[in-house]
Amino acid sequence: MRTQSGLHWGSAEEHQVRSALSLAKLYLTDYALRRGDGSADDRALGERMIRFSDDAAADAVEAKYPQAIAIVAMEYGLAETRPGANWGSSTTSTADVADFLDAKQRTDAASPILTWMATAAPRAADGTEQNWGTAVLPGVQGTKWGWSDAAPPEVASASFGPGFSVAAHTAGSPEDQTADVLGALSTVLTASGGPVGIPAPARTEGPTRAPVGTWSG
Repeated sequence: MRTQSGLHWGSAEEHQVRSALSLAKLYLTDYALRRGDGSADDRALGERMIRFSDDAAADAVEAKYPQAIAIVAMEYGLAETRPGANWGSSTTSTADVADFLDAKQRTDAASPILTWMATAAPRAADGTEQNWGTAVLPGVQGTKWGWSDAAPPEVASASFGPGFSVAAHTAGSPEDQTADVLGALSTVLTASGGPVGIPAPARTEGPTRAPVGTWSG
């Protein structure tokens, strides 16, 4: 998690290199919008990638701009973000994704990427429901999701809200990740207040709920 008030929080694995999954589409879209040829096609493909997580759109953008992920990683200083043989095999970390979204809010708040994350479709192009993970955190305004089509299950999500960005990667199902991020929330916030845009959880009796499943950074 990153906030514009200065809070920087992450698990011990926040810099671990992991599959970017469809979060790579954030980087592809950013390149196409800022460094592409300015065509309506690029904008339409970007919208499909962010709102619908459309793989065919990502394929098209990568074919047109094969250097996109590498250049975006260099521009934003994303040390764990690297291109693979194709966008689907690229890598990143939750720290890099949260830092990227933090930078977009700070320097490019009018980016269509943020608008499209805020208007993501209820279902992705392949029919996957888009309503889990970091999207359920209080204050979230927009989210991008990622998931693996191969076993074992692996999911990721990244969100932003007023003054904050957050990303998570889980070895498990969408439901596992939702449990993970809600469980981890209590370690980030205190009962007296929380980061900008995120209300603190209500006081409860008994021990603080520990994270469930795998909180991967």
